[in-house]
Amino acid sequence: MAITYKKAGVDIAEGEKFVDLLAPLAAKTQGREVLKGIGSFGALFSLDVKKYKNPVLVSSTDGVGTKLKLAFLSGRHDTVGIDLVAMCVNDILTLGAKPLFFLDYFATGKLRAKKSLAVVKGIVAGCEEAGCALIGGETAEMPGFYGPEEYDLAGFAVGVVDRPDIIDGSRIRPGDALVGLASSGLHSNGYSLARKVLLEKAGLPLKRRIPELEETLSNVLLMPTIIYVKAFGALQKKVAVNGMAHITGGGIPGNLNRILGKDLDAVVDESSWKTPPVFGLIQKLGDVPSADMKRTFNMGIGYVVVTRPGDAGKAQSILKKAGYGSFIIGHVAKGTGIVRYE
Repeated sequence: MAITYKKAGVDIAEGEKFVDLLAPLAAKTQGREVLKGIGSFGALFSLDVKKYKNPVLVSSTDGVGTKLKLAFLSGRHDTVGIDLVAMCVNDILTLGAKPLFFLDYFATGKLRAKKSLAVVKGIVAGCEEAGCALIGGETAEMPGFYGPEEYDLAGFAVGVVDRPDIIDGSRIRPGDALVGLASSGLHSNGYSLARKVLLEKAGLPLKRRIPELEETLSNVLLMPTIIYVKAFGALQKKVAVNGMAHITGGGIPGNLNRILGKDLDAVVDESSWKTPPVFGLIQKLGDVPSADMKRTFNMGIGYVVVTRPGDAGKAQSILKKAGYGSFIIGHVAKGTGIVRYE
């Protein structure tokens, strides 16, 4: 009997069907700058250089990590695409960049157009929230490499900032205030530890309401990462933004230090915000040391803006009007380039 590509596990027709379904979704995110997008060998984006004195392109790439395991287990695939966009655009945002366009890589053991479309709808939603165009990507069906119900995601974002407007932390000074923007939960980091504690050790059911969380575990763990593009847009030119940090793997200690000079410390008051209950549940059920929690999770702070002390209150007011929760979580002091808690 003849063996075809389809019998080997790769369905070209299903792939073509998937592209036909996602193209109009991607088109919703595209403006006049996109000259050629989905379906071409390469995407064309025309940057209006007249808007900038000295434009600098900023890029980032990332994935969603083992949070995808929760999507597989719960059968819910509509949020991880938002995470994918968030992890990339929040990174380039820290340099003051406006996201321009996004590309994704979707690899799976068995391409199922309906399920895959749910993932892409999340990517589209993320791009719309970030104000960037989904202009291309790659879909790979890889039987034998991934299980038939498994997939992996990677994203790539490009943004632009005028060279004089780059925010790299060099303007941070002692006395500056740390304004922490609330996270929606774990975002997209620490899921190997969270799964080990909550699912393997404690055996908690994903779809049952957990009293401590006042929600089902799956809803809490699949809550998408917040995209902070509009938060920065609201603050821009209204307060002095001297530095920004995206709080991902490594937590506050492993990310806020990346924008500090070697002679500066970030002094964080951990009593200044209420930690979401999911973190307390993980720590309690897993007997996880406090230091490990802080180095693994965002602990309720997804993004930090460093501003002048006199601007901190104004920044909070602006963020509240824009729909973002925030806290003044500490200050900058002379030191050795570390994050320390008081």
